[in-house]
Amino acid sequence: MFTLIFLGMIGGPQIILIIAVVLLLFGGRKIPELMRGLGSGIKEFKNATKEDAPSDKKEKLEK
Repeated sequence: MFTLIFLGMIGGPQIILIIAVVLLLFGGRKIPELMRGLGSGIKEFKNATKEDAPSDKKEKLEK
């Protein structure tokens, strides 16, 4: 219940505060590395889901 209330209250000032905390924790040099890693992870996930989709269709057609 608390998380639902919290998600409803996120606005501009809260996002700026979150970004400031992330900058303080990781520093300006680490953030591009983290974003590259996140981007490559998302790309790999998308590629894996695209590869699985045709095989799922073939299995459905065979049944």
